[in-house]
Amino acid sequence: MIFLRIILLVIGYGFGLIETGVLYGKIAGVDLRQHGSGNSGTTNALRVMGFKAGLIVFLGDFLKGFIPCLITRIILKDRFPDTYLLYVLYVGLGAVLGHVFPFYLKFKGGKGIATIGGTVVGLLQPLMIVILLVLFVSAIAISKYMSVGSILLMIEFVVVYIIFGVCGLLCFDMSVPSSKAAFIESVVIAVIFASVAIYKHKANIIRLMNHEENKFHFKKQEGV
Repeated sequence: MIFLRIILLVIGYGFGLIETGVLYGKIAGVDLRQHGSGNSGTTNALRVMGFKAGLIVFLGDFLKGFIPCLITRIILKDRFPDTYLLYVLYVGLGAVLGHVFPFYLKFKGGKGIATIGGTVVGLLQPLMIVILLVLFVSAIAISKYMSVGSILLMIEFVVVYIIFGVCGLLCFDMSVPSSKAAFIESVVIAVIFASVAIYKHKANIIRLMNHEENKFHFKKQEGV
């Protein structure tokens, strides 16, 4: 099924190329890449253009991860009942790569957190979603840094995903070799998700180490 994996990656990448922050910025007459952190994602949209812009950018980036994952789940669940989540993650990975590395923007896109969030919700695992959401919000509330919450969320996603799989809370049947192998492969995909997102936060990590990272707030910047 290598061909199916490639097709899903390509389809997901196509969805990911819809850069909500860039499109909304053009409509509003503001290039997010020239303001704030220079990122076209949700956090910078909030800081530069306010809550409405941040919400719109978040929803757009979230949906381009969620929609292809939901469609893939609907189409493949009955055909691959004990491995379909692997394919959902593949199309989600494609969406994240398209968002983070859009070819038409010289491979300089967002950081992928909202799109990964859409992918996670697209897995349709309510308990996992609640756990990760609580951990994410708690990390931001305690640290006051969106970047800390985002980085920790990626690590937590991998850990929680593995725990769910081992405990039999996902579709994979560990007693079936092919299904167990699919689960292991899906863990690798989850690690790639986390690695890409954390890599895109490298500048934030450096600023955190130097105590120069901006704390998260919703205030619109003056003069923009």
